[in-house]
Formats: sequence, structure tokens, C-alpha cells
Amino acid sequence: MSNMVLSSSISSGRYVKASRLGVAQDAMPIGLFGRAGPNALANRQFASTSFARTSNLLCRKRLSPGNVAVAAAQVAPASYAPPKAECVELEVLGGRQPIRLETGEIARQAGGAVMAVCGETHLLATACCSAAPVGDGSFVPLTVNYSERFSAAGRTSGGFVKRDGRPRDSEVLVSRLVDRPLRPMFAKGWANDTQVLEWVMSYDGVNEPEPLAITAAAAALLISDIPLKKAVAGVRVGLLPEVGLVINPTVQEMEVSRLDLMMAGTRDAVLMIEGFCDFLTEEQLIEALALGHRAIASLCDQMEVWAGRVGRPKRGDAVVGVPEQLQERLMGLVGAQLREAYRTSLSKEVRATAVAAATAKATEALAAAAEGENGAAVSYTPLQLSMALKSVESRVMRSLVLEEGVRADGRGVGDIRPISCRAGLLPRTHGSALFTRGETQALCVATLGSGSDALRPDSMRKVEAEDADSGRFYLQYHFPPSCVGETGRVGAPGRRELGHGELAQRALAPVLPPLASFPYTVRLESTITESNGSSSMASVCGGCLALMDAGVPISRPVAGIAMGLILEQQQQHEAAPPPSSPPVVRHVVLSDILGSEDALGDMDFKVAGDAEAITAFQMDIKVEGITLDIMTAALAQAREGRRHILSRMLASCQPAPAGQLSQHAPRVVRMKIDPSKVGAVIGSGGRTIKQLRESTGALEINLDDEGTVDVLAPSEASASLTQEFIQLLAGDPEPGTVLRQRPVVSLAAFGCFVEICPGRQGLVHLSELCEGQVADVGAVVRVGQLVDVMVLNSEGGKVSLSRRGVEAHDRGEVYPIRRAPVAAGEGAAAGAGERSSSSGNGRYGSMGGGRGAGRGAGGGRGGADRSRRY
Repeated sequence: MSNMVLSSSISSGRYVKASRLGVAQDAMPIGLFGRAGPNALANRQFASTSFARTSNLLCRKRLSPGNVAVAAAQVAPASYAPPKAECVELEVLGGRQPIRLETGEIARQAGGAVMAVCGETHLLATACCSAAPVGDGSFVPLTVNYSERFSAAGRTSGGFVKRDGRPRDSEVLVSRLVDRPLRPMFAKGWANDTQVLEWVMSYDGVNEPEPLAITAAAAALLISDIPLKKAVAGVRVGLLPEVGLVINPTVQEMEVSRLDLMMAGTRDAVLMIEGFCDFLTEEQLIEALALGHRAIASLCDQMEVWAGRVGRPKRGDAVVGVPEQLQERLMGLVGAQLREAYRTSLSKEVRATAVAAATAKATEALAAAAEGENGAAVSYTPLQLSMALKSVESRVMRSLVLEEGVRADGRGVGDIRPISCRAGLLPRTHGSALFTRGETQALCVATLGSGSDALRPDSMRKVEAEDADSGRFYLQYHFPPSCVGETGRVGAPGRRELGHGELAQRALAPVLPPLASFPYTVRLESTITESNGSSSMASVCGGCLALMDAGVPISRPVAGIAMGLILEQQQQHEAAPPPSSPPVVRHVVLSDILGSEDALGDMDFKVAGDAEAITAFQMDIKVEGITLDIMTAALAQAREGRRHILSRMLASCQPAPAGQLSQHAPRVVRMKIDPSKVGAVIGSGGRTIKQLRESTGALEINLDDEGTVDVLAPSEASASLTQEFIQLLAGDPEPGTVLRQRPVVSLAAFGCFVEICPGRQGLVHLSELCEGQVADVGAVVRVGQLVDVMVLNSEGGKVSLSRRGVEAHDRGEVYPIRRAPVAAGEGAAAGAGERSSSSGNGRYGSMGGGRGAGRGAGGGRGGADRSRRY
């Protein structure tokens, strides 16, 4: 065999006996079989055996050079075998479409990789972690990045940059949905950098990827060596008319659903819920949670069985812990001091000072003990000391609540902090409000605009026929570092800001009026100026007041509250952990939680709505063991808290919301015209509609092919005048209509032409100019003069006008409506006048879009567009 054959065989990964080919054995490639590492010896032994088998085969059968590669391929290492997927099909209890999980074919070098399939929606999830710890174990270094590829739906981005780049807001929100239930399920002290990446690879427009993303991410972690405690799954619950509750409803079903509930958990407990609804009761919500958790438990059981078959052993070498003796020692040193600080300090600043003093005392005492024992004492790192102090602080706060019912600021478990609010504090805004609850404060501003101000995000879900209400209301939440007395990054919103803004926006959306009765785009801004717990719910309260101050006719006021939980569970022996979560010994539900109660407690449950029903809710749980009974108690307590907050908002807001449009807010008028007249309003090349804006001062005039016209004007008078002009362009005025202050655009021997609106003129005959005989039209009126006229006739699109009729009308007399006489040549002149003005037409110049050829051209050009903005 030639060296060329040998080279080809080696380069393609096919091997033959080197000695048979007259080549030294040390010329064999070692990149595959002789690589360094723990398996190097086994690889070399496998290589030697493979070459021996190939040599024997060649000697016995005397294979031709063309068959050498085939024979060698038969003994190739198993790692180069074609990838094969290990699959499982998960039955969704109460759902209509199963979920298929696949692993082993795609992304095999990741720690864990899963392709999740539901219908024709495919989502790829990978999970990897660093080889060594990067943190101190006090915080799980987990990052979740979810991405929706435009190609998944057969689309390309509509922007200038076609490559998928920075995450869109909607993708960040889904990343948060995935992150929140996974984070509490990592082994305590896990400090390795962990990353979960997800891509929607195919989207069928029917099965939404959000619940699939939670399940796929958890499955990738479950089969990897990353120490996730147990399986986690996610589902969506909808409430359909005449059907009831449905698990994982389709996109089309969600359009009519009264409930959008995303939830995730394990087979034993719920870990995360986030939902938005149209004023559902607490009982309806609990029923949906019970149904959703049954589906989650079934999915988790099936995932555990599958992971036991295809998963890898979990690693525990990277778990960072705090010595138990250090916690007990610190409890003895500063436990009493911290307990007194939490019992008597009523402000965040005083408590922080007391905790800092306790930290300094503990550090000094431990350092002195180490020096006194000549270094024999165990030394602790600053990170271990910080973690231990946080654990001691948590134990002190929790024991005070459980044993004495005393909270950090001295309130009872169901008490709400003092509330104050005022509206209209920013004079040039359309609506503003300042809401303060304890040490949490939100400054909210409402801005009104037209349809062109709506939020139009570009995503793989975008369709040709967009919902007219889409993006007409949005809330943007800002959390500057100064609100907690710190310095930090300022710029684009972070994940937390996007999540809090979405929650507040969805809480307020159900109370906004329909577009038909209030055709404005509403933008809310919430700037958190102080924060010590539940700033998102403060944004709901302040945002509601700002809407009322801007004159938005909301259906009812809403408020929000954050609930907390202190849970004491029965201690379990680590040697024999139970299969389910430990039983709860006692628990206390807290109303209107502080920042420290959120950080050191077991639950953050935000609920928004009116006095009787719910519009939005979000819950994050740090431990298993929270039952539906505990959730029911928390929801009932939250209802009482909302009622109290609403009563204070409406009764004590000084000054109260204006309840009407601000003088600085634009006026939006929506009207319908004959679709065939859209071209007449636009005019040739858009000249008519531009003249409309110039003459009335309108800011925008938006039209669509269905004849819907939205006018945005700076004042009521400007909006009314624009509406009047559009009606004159799109229809024939009724006889007897009086039109004031209309300009004379040209003179003729038989009368004068008056512009009744930009793009349309009418004739005032000699006999209708004034009483008596008129020998010279120029002696009565001049070009550019503003006159008042009355419509006599508008048959056939030609408008006959009268000055005498207005004079009689102003005297209180009834002027007989009769067709004005037609002089010789008048018809041709009138037709020309309607198509274009004479050379003396003043400020308006040439006008297209009349009822002649000009209007036809305008209509043809305008009809080519789907919607137009001017």
C-alpha cells in the first residue's frame, strides 16, 4: 500500500497496521489514541488491539487498498459512533400535548443538554459549570440566558442589524422565569459558576415555549453532574370560557383566557408562580394552583426516572460550607445584641448601624481569641465570618417573629406601614403621583400619546396583522442605586428592573379603558426614590394614582402588597434524607414585608388587585414545604392589606388626582370615514394632509385602509378643527351648515371661490355675495380675505356657498336653501377650482385630492399603503 493511502487513512481517522505498510509504528497519530489524561493508557491499549485486529484481517483476506478504510472503520472507537438520542415522552396531566425530551445527540460536550419538543416547537437547553468554585457559597452563581431565534418561526429581524444580538426584554423575562425556581434547588454552598443556555430552535405558533423552557433547563441540570437536588418542571395554566382550567393552553386559547398563570415546582412543593388575570378571586387562583401542581408532580416523577437512566453522577467537591461551631460561637457573642437591635430599631438605617457594630464586635473577639491562644485557635476567613453572621441575623429575626410576633420595625405580623401620597406634583407632566409606604417610595409619571407612540417590539412571534391594542400601555420601572443609599451602575435596565416593571404593568392593564373609548397610548414611568421592601407594589399604587391624575378613565383603582413567610420545619437527619419535604412545625405570614424580611425569610408573595379580586401575583419560595393551605392564608391576609392600602390611597391623597386631561396633554380624536375617501384626505403626494396639519396645528394624523383616522392635536380646539376638515374632505356637508373664517382663494366674473377646508373649495355666486347687485366681485371681496359662508348645496361633489345666508342666520332669520344660479362657464371653473387653486390662492398653493383627476391620483397612491402616519 502506498504512503498516500496511509496518509489518507490516518487523516480520516481510519487506521491500519503500521508495520504491514512499511512505516514505523511511532508514526501513528496519537492525537486520538495517545492523548494525555486519565484514560490515556486505556486509549493506547485500545489502539494496539485495534491495529492487531486490522492486521489479521488484512493478512487473511488480502483486502484491496480501497477496502482498507472500510475494514479499519469497523474497529473505530465507540466515541466516534454516530450520535444516538435517548428519549422520553412526558405525559402532561391535564394537558393536550405531550413533551418529548431528548439527550445524547446534540451538544454532547455540555455538562447536560436536552432538546425539548412540544408539537413543532423545539427548544435546546444546555447546562455547564466551571471546574472550580468562584464564589463563597453564600449566593448561587447561576446565569440563565434564554433566546428566541427569528429563524425558528421562519422570519428575519425587521431591524437594520439582522444578526440576533443583545437579549430582548421578552427574552430576559423568560430567563427570570427559568432562573427563579431553579436557584433554591441547588445544594447549599454550591459556588461553581453555572450557566444554563436555551434557544428556541423551532416555533409553531401554537405551543408557547415558556413552560417548555423551565422543564428543559431543569432536565439539563438534572442529567448533568451539577448538584440539583431534584427534578423541577413548569406549566402554564389558563382559564377558558365554557371550558375551565387548562394546562399548557395554545397561543390561540390564551387570547381568550382570563388567566395567564406560569408556575414551577417539584413533586412535593410549588417554588414559583407568576400570573396575571382579569379580576379572579382567591378561590379561583387556589384551584388553578392545585391543578398546576398536580401536573408538575407528574412531570417531575417521569423526569426522575429518565434521569436515573441517562444522568451522570453528581459532584459534591465544590460545595462551600460554614463551620457549625462558628455560627454557634457568633450566636453567643452577638446574638443578644442583634436581638435587641431588631426588637427596638424602627428604621433601616438604625438597624444597619446596630448590625455593623455587632459585626465589628464579633470580628474583634475572634481575632483576640486567636492571638490569646498563640494561633492554636481556628482562624476564619472574612467570607466565612460574613456568611455566619448573616445566618445568625436570620435566626434572630425569625425567632422574634415566631416566638414573640415582633417584626424588625416593631409592627405586628399583619400591620401595614404608614402611607402618604399626593398627586399632581409635577406641573408640566400629563399626570404624576408620589406614593410613600414606610421607607419605600415611588415617583410615578403618566404620559399620553398617539398610536405611533405604542411599543412595537420585534420578535419571532410577530405576525402581519398585529393587535391594535398591542403596546398601547407600558410601564417602565427605574431602580437607581441612590434609592438604597449606594453607588452603582446606571444605564440600560437590568433583569430585576424589567421583571418588576412587567409585574406592575400587568397589574394595571385590566383597569385601562378600551381603545375605542380612550384612543391614547399610555406610558407610565416609576422611579423608585426610596426602597425598603416591595417597590414593585409601590409602583402599582403610585401608577394607579398617576393614571387618575392624567385623566385616564380607569375602571377601578388597584393596589399591591408584598407578603412574606417565616417557616419552621422539622429538622431531618442528613444521613437519611426523606423523599419529600420536611413537615412544617409552625409558620407566620407577614404583611407588607421589609427588605430584610424578604432577604432572610422564606417567601416573597406579591399580590395586586382591587378590594375583592386579583389582577397580578408573583411568588418566589426559597424552601420546600409551602402548602396550598399556607398560600390560602397568605392570599386572605393580602386581601385585607389591599383594602387598607386602597382606603388610604383614596382618602389621604392630598392633593387628589385631577381626574381630567391636563392642559399640557395632547388631544386624540378617533373617527371613521368611508374607506374609499382615504385618498381624498391624503391628497396627491400627501399634500392635502400636510396642509391639514399646517392649518390646524395637528401633531399627527394617522389613517388605515379601514377608514380609521386618529388625530393627535395639542389642544381641544385644534383637534376639533382637524376633525371638521377631515369630515368635509371625506363627505359632503349638509345644506345649512355655517362655516366660519374661510379664505377666499380666487375670484371669477360670476363669483369667488372659498376654501372650505384644505383640498376642497366651494363657489359663492354673485347673487349670494351680498344684498343688491354686484358689478365687480373684487369690490366686495379680495383674495386671502376670511369670510363666513353657508352651504347651500353639495350635490355631485360641487359645493355652493352663500354669504347672505350667514348674515340672515346671524340675525336669527331662516334663509331659504336653494341652488345658486349657474353662470356661463361656471361649471368648468368650479371643477378646475376643486382640483387646483388659481395663481392667487395664497398660503395653500396647489392642492391635490379634489373630486377630479387629482383626487383619483391621491386615492390611488394612498391605497398602496397599509397604514399611513402624517
